[in-house]
Amino acid sequence: MLNREPGPHSPAHVQPEPAGDLLLGARAEERAIDARAFRDTLGHYASGITVITGIDGQGPIGFTCQSFYSVSTTPPLISFSVMKTSTTYPRIQRAGVFAVNVLAHDQQNVSNQFAKSGTDKWAGIGWSRTEAGTPVLDNTVTWLDCEIWAEHDAGDHLIVLGKVNEMSPVDQRPNDPLLYYKGQYRHLNPNNAA
Repeated sequence: MLNREPGPHSPAHVQPEPAGDLLLGARAEERAIDARAFRDTLGHYASGITVITGIDGQGPIGFTCQSFYSVSTTPPLISFSVMKTSTTYPRIQRAGVFAVNVLAHDQQNVSNQFAKSGTDKWAGIGWSRTEAGTPVLDNTVTWLDCEIWAEHDAGDHLIVLGKVNEMSPVDQRPNDPLLYYKGQYRHLNPNNAA
């Protein structure tokens, strides 16, 4: 039913429907969501795996990130989410620039290495620099070099928007991506699943 105000051509006894805000009132009450069930539910959404990299006076830095997506083409914006407890992101934040490295299907070890805290994440990792000097990992599907555009508070995470300034060349993207689904690494070809 349309939300119409009584007018000259409608009966006087017809009342307008409540506005959307009022209808949401009953549904907007806090509901307890079990954290484990929430993670398991979201695990049914397949995603790619990235490593967010940067560099500061102490050297190259990086962390594994599953929460990455495109936002806008004009201007070219991407986004990722990071835990507020991250010890790596504040260093990237201060630098103001970062790269998103989309991992290839055979880079599970790279994902695992950059997911660990308190270790040398760069041990045995090949990398080069973008024109802006940001480190990018070797043999990835693709990479994007970005500057921080904005940050937004999101519960126990920060949502970071990045403006893309440089991308890997199109002819250097031969690999299939590494995927993550239901708590496991996956590949596009089910016969090659991890």
